[in-house]
Amino acid sequence: MLNITMPDGAVRQTEKGSSAHDVALSISSGLARQILTATWNGESVEIHDPLPGDGSLIFYTWDSDEGKQAFWHSGAHLLAQTVLHFYPNALLTIGPSIENGFYYDVDFQGEPFGEGNFLELEKQMLEFAREKAAFTKRSVSKADALATYADNPFKTELIENLEDGSITFCDHSQFTDLCRGGHIPNTGLIKAIKILKVAGAYWRGDEKRPQLTRIYGIAFPKAKLLTEHLEMLEKAKERDHRKLGKELELFTFSKKVGMGLPLWLPKGAELRERLEQFLKKAQKKAGYQPVITPHIGNKELYVCSGHYEKYGADSFQPILTPQEGEEYLLKPMNCPHHCEIYKSKPRSYRDLPVRYAEFGTVYRYEQSGELHGLTRVRSFTQDDAHLFCMPDQLLEEFNKVIDLVLYIFKVLDFQDYTAQISLRDPEKPEKYLGDLANWDKAEAAIIEASESKGLKTVTEVGEAAFYGPKLDFMVRDALGRKWQLGTIQVDYNLPERFELEYKGADNETHRPVMIHRAPFGSMERFIAVLIEHCGGNFPLWLTPTQVSILPISEKYNDYAQELVNLLEKSDIRALVDARNEKVGRKIRDAEVQKIPFMLIVGEKEVSTGEVAVRRHGLGDIGTMSHDAFATLVQAEVDKELTV
Repeated sequence: MLNITMPDGAVRQTEKGSSAHDVALSISSGLARQILTATWNGESVEIHDPLPGDGSLIFYTWDSDEGKQAFWHSGAHLLAQTVLHFYPNALLTIGPSIENGFYYDVDFQGEPFGEGNFLELEKQMLEFAREKAAFTKRSVSKADALATYADNPFKTELIENLEDGSITFCDHSQFTDLCRGGHIPNTGLIKAIKILKVAGAYWRGDEKRPQLTRIYGIAFPKAKLLTEHLEMLEKAKERDHRKLGKELELFTFSKKVGMGLPLWLPKGAELRERLEQFLKKAQKKAGYQPVITPHIGNKELYVCSGHYEKYGADSFQPILTPQEGEEYLLKPMNCPHHCEIYKSKPRSYRDLPVRYAEFGTVYRYEQSGELHGLTRVRSFTQDDAHLFCMPDQLLEEFNKVIDLVLYIFKVLDFQDYTAQISLRDPEKPEKYLGDLANWDKAEAAIIEASESKGLKTVTEVGEAAFYGPKLDFMVRDALGRKWQLGTIQVDYNLPERFELEYKGADNETHRPVMIHRAPFGSMERFIAVLIEHCGGNFPLWLTPTQVSILPISEKYNDYAQELVNLLEKSDIRALVDARNEKVGRKIRDAEVQKIPFMLIVGEKEVSTGEVAVRRHGLGDIGTMSHDAFATLVQAEVDKELTV
C-alpha cells in the first residue's frame, strides 16, 4: 500500500500502481471529475500515471491557477496538432501556457498564415477535442528524441540542451510533442476555443535568429466562460492605457526620439509628479533620505556589482569617452550608485539603518518586439530606495517596507493582491551571487516577515534576483488581470562586493545587510496599470484637472477665471473651458476627459455667487456656493488619502 498525504495532513492509503485519479475517485466521484492536474511531492504528475511511492498529493481544479495552466498547456498541444493537420511541413518549436491562455511558435516554412486562418483552426481543434484523447507522458532516450526531430532544428536544439534520462514526450491521439508534462486527463474537457491573435517572435527571443509565427489562443471547459472572457477583453480594450493615454493627453511616443522612450505631456507630468510627491511624503515620515545619482556610470561600477555580467547583453552599448580605454554605460540600476553613497564616509552602528530614496531613471535595451506602451519601455524611472541595516534590524526594516507598500495599495484601491516569495533555484547555483548561508538567512527573513504580516503568499522557486531573494506583490486589477507591482529584496551580496562596512558596538567592522525596495516598481508601468485599473477615472487627489468650469457664453469667462483663482486658494486644480462652444458640447468633452467635476456658470450663478455642479458619470448634483463646493472637494480628497 502507498501512504498518501493530503493537503490537510490526512494520510490515505491506496494500492501500489494507483494514480492521482484513483485517489480522487476514492474520495468522491465528483472530485475525480473536477480534477485537472496534480502535483506529487511538489512535482507535476499526469492524472492517470501510477504514483511512484509514498508522498504528498495536491489536486488542482479549474478554480486554481495550476488547473488553468494545465488546461491551457493542453490547449497548446491541441493547437500544435491542428497546425500540422493543415500545414504538415510546418516546424513546431515551443508552446507554453501563459497567464491567460497559451501560444505556439511555428515556422510555417514560407506558407502564408494570418487571421483568415483562425476560424478553420478553431473548428478543427474542437473536432480533435471531441475525440476525448488521453494525454500520456513517456520517457524517451536522447538518441530517440533526436531521431524523432531530425528534420526540426528548433526541437533538436532544445533536446541537445537536455540530459539523457530526463527527456519526456507527451502523446494524445496521433500527435506527439516534446514536453515535461502537466496536462489535463483528456482533450474532451476542452469545450470552447478561441484563436486570439498572431504575431512575430524571434527564436529564443534573439533578433539574430529566425523569425517565427506566434499563435495565441485560449480554451475553456465551458462556452459561457469563453463568452465572459471575450467580454472582458472588450472592456480591456476600452481601458487600454495606450488608448486612454492618448485621449487624456498623458503621454506620447516619437519615432524620432526612439522606440520605447516615452514623452510625458503636461497632464501626464502632473499626474506623475503627484504620485512622486505622495510617496516622498510617506517616505519622509518613514525616515528616508533623498539622493540623486547620474544617468550614466563607469562600466567598472556595474562590473563590480555583477550587473554587467548578468545583464550586459540587455544594456545599451558602452559609451566611449575622449579618454582612451574609458567606458561608461547608461545606468541600468540605481543600487550600485547608492552603495557608493553609503561608502562615501565611515559608518557606525549608531548611524544604522540608513535609508536612501531616489526616483532614478534607468535604461534597458528591450527587444523592439517586446516594447508595449508604458508597460515595457527602454527608459523608466524607479521609485527606488536602498536600506542599509545591521542583521538584527533586518526583520523590523523589512516589515516597515511591507507597511509602506500596503499603504500605497489601500490609497490607490488595489484590494486584491498576493505576495510572491521569490526564491533561488537550488538546481541552478550559477545564476546567483554569494554565499549559500547568506541566501538561507535572506530567504528565512522574507518568509518570517510575510508570516508576521499575515500576507496571502505563494512561493516561486527560481524567481529570485541574482543577488538576493525578494517579495513581489502580484496585484489583480478591476478586470481581474494580474500585474507585478512593487518589490522588496534582501541582499547580503552587494555589501560584500562593494566592501561596505560599519563599526559595531564591539569596535569591530561588520557588513551591513541591504534591502532594495520599489513600491511602484517603475513610474511608467505603475501608471499604465493604474490607468487600466481605474479606466482613467483617477482618484480625485491624483487627477491632473479636478474641476472644469464651463461658462455658457463668453461674457462669463472673467467670472469663471475668478472661480479658478478662488479654488486654487483651496488647493483645488481647475481650468476654464473658454471655447466658443455650446455648454452641452463642453460637458460632453469634459466627460470624455474624465474630469471629476464640472461647474456651469451663467447669469444666475454670477448674480447669486453660486455654481451649478455636475459630477462625472453622475450628472447634475445641485447648486451650491463656491465655498461649499470647495469643502466638498477637500472632504473627498481627505477621505481618499485617509486609510
